[in-house]
Amino acid sequence: MKRFKKFYIEITSVCNLACTFCPPTQRQANFIKIDAFTKRLDEVKPFTNFIYLHVKGEPLLHPKIDELLDISHEKGLKVNITTNGTLLQKNKHKLLTKPALRQMNISLHSFDGHEGSENKEGYISSVLSFVREAREQTNIIFSLRLWNLDQDNVTNVERERNREILSMIENEYDLDFKIEEKVEPGKGVKIADRVYINQDYEFKWPDLKEEEDDGKGFCHGLRNQAGILVDGTVIPCCLDGEGIINLGNINQNPFEDIINGERASNIVEGFSRREVVEELCRKCGYRQRFNM
Repeated sequence: MKRFKKFYIEITSVCNLACTFCPPTQRQANFIKIDAFTKRLDEVKPFTNFIYLHVKGEPLLHPKIDELLDISHEKGLKVNITTNGTLLQKNKHKLLTKPALRQMNISLHSFDGHEGSENKEGYISSVLSFVREAREQTNIIFSLRLWNLDQDNVTNVERERNREILSMIENEYDLDFKIEEKVEPGKGVKIADRVYINQDYEFKWPDLKEEEDDGKGFCHGLRNQAGILVDGTVIPCCLDGEGIINLGNINQNPFEDIINGERASNIVEGFSRREVVEELCRKCGYRQRFNM
């Protein structure tokens, strides 16, 4: 039986921000129901130990996020949440008492990515206050992310706009170095117990309108990860935010049948031959990182 290191269960397709780096979904606004979530956990539990509660959307918008975490714990699954960080304080009473919650990835680049953002200092202070309280009360791991570097201009504009954020983090953790001196794109640096900072280049979501590559290469999709969109569509990776590579719908067929179906098998076998069989995958810049 296949085992996935990461399994994405999208609990909402709705977000409270409109960031330039994240194309808005064309799918219907939706929030997963409790019974649907429970059924999905039952079906994917034999395949993974870790679930991620997003593909698109802001998971902390889900009004029953606390119940979803309780169900995850009952099923023996650990949860990772990626959030833009704007709703942490509002939801902390729903998060800090939940043993299922293993890690929180906070996308600090969301502030500058959203055109209407105001009061950067207040936003970062709110995030750091939440992390401080969580470290005192829980064992949650935190990854503070700044995924907004431009490969053509990494020493100027992006680093300058990140400096205010990094300075606040350095002061919070009494660091005796500048974070830029330690962190490399794509690699996390530990700055405190259970707190890491990660800077990386901004990546483009794959899009059928983009130019195809040569169709050669490799990807970990369907090898160490898979996902289910809020409407039940099974996808091969977290970057198929529109469900273009629709492997089947868990509301109609068992997950085990879908993941072992013809389309899924063709994807895996193709990557084994270093051949990219899906059009969307041939238009995915992120996949180029795994070309071997």
